[in-house]
Amino acid sequence: MTVLPLDPQRIRALFPAFSEPSLSGQAFFENAGGSYTAQATLDILDRYYRATKVQPYGVYAASEEAGRLMDHAYERLARPLNVSSDWIHIGPSSSANTYVLGNAFGAWLKPGDAIVVTNQDHEANTGNWRRLAHRGIEVREWKVDTETARLSLPALDALLDNKVKLVAVPHCSNIVGDINPVADVAERAHAVGAVLAVDGVSYAPHGLPDLRGLGADIYFFSAYKTYGPHQGIMAIRPELARALPNQGHYFNDTKLRYRLTPAGPDHAQIAATAGIVDYLERVADLAPATLDGSDPFRRAHTAMRAQEIALARPLLDYLRTRNDIRLIGPSDPELRAPTISILAGEPGIDIAPRLAHHGVMASGGNFYAVRLLESLGIDPVNHGVLRLSFVHYTSPEEIQQLIRALDAEL
Repeated sequence: MTVLPLDPQRIRALFPAFSEPSLSGQAFFENAGGSYTAQATLDILDRYYRATKVQPYGVYAASEEAGRLMDHAYERLARPLNVSSDWIHIGPSSSANTYVLGNAFGAWLKPGDAIVVTNQDHEANTGNWRRLAHRGIEVREWKVDTETARLSLPALDALLDNKVKLVAVPHCSNIVGDINPVADVAERAHAVGAVLAVDGVSYAPHGLPDLRGLGADIYFFSAYKTYGPHQGIMAIRPELARALPNQGHYFNDTKLRYRLTPAGPDHAQIAATAGIVDYLERVADLAPATLDGSDPFRRAHTAMRAQEIALARPLLDYLRTRNDIRLIGPSDPELRAPTISILAGEPGIDIAPRLAHHGVMASGGNFYAVRLLESLGIDPVNHGVLRLSFVHYTSPEEIQQLIRALDAEL
């Protein structure tokens, strides 16, 4: 393995899970379902519950501090995304956020308008949009190549015209792992006057993107998959957020953050999302000074991706030697996130318990990407895939532990 840009020991020291006795010797390969929580997040959460667990934005000191901590989180989250804080909305989950967005767009779009969705995505960024067909909206499907599981830009071009008002695409699939060319998709969507909604849930754990450079009008991801609390973070272009019909209480219509997140927010967890940004700054501090990056967050992003590419290489090399295993998505680690799904001769959910005997924590199933698996000829109910997902805090030794386990059980 090539030299890693980040020292695994120093990175892992920032996560309490790696010093938890019950997890000792356990290699965590289900990060796509939720990452370990950074100490920076837990510190804020603990402080909030101890000192400011009151109704925020009131007139007494504890309430004022509670509101200040929440406002601070919105401001902090905006920085790595390279947007202003009025882009940031926080709801209970990404699935809940897109459900609300679907309702808002349903009232905003007109019968005869068209939208484009993919069959590569998690159901949260396809099902909620497809329901708009009941309101007279034309739904066009951007389909993956059935051999490679990838999306092609020429296939998108064939779907776009001036009727299209929304394009919904994953930054990368939670099964394929292929990193889609979002900036190119944005250019095409905007050229026909469409809004671009990007599901970043499976990409954001590997580095928060520069949204201005990406060109997305909506970008959402899960805080609990990016080393934070269980919340859904949604960045929306403020002009669009104001144009969409209010989904909250009528008397909150002028309050931008209340319009598209109608559920009562978890105040403590909103405050604790600032810990994600604190953690990314620590990653930047630990990254070599030679790494590219115009600010700490771009440096952290570069370091995390370089770390994951180096870690993924021996695993992908191993999988290429196994003619009895089908790798879903590209075999080049530079083209994909380290969310690696494989198809073996038996259901993934049956293989995972055997890997657990080797101290490997993984899982199998369809992972809410039922349409994708069906398009690839994989039974999403009775078979599914085995998903092996990791991030930059995974160690080289754990990669070898996984390879040994696969060798023994497949």
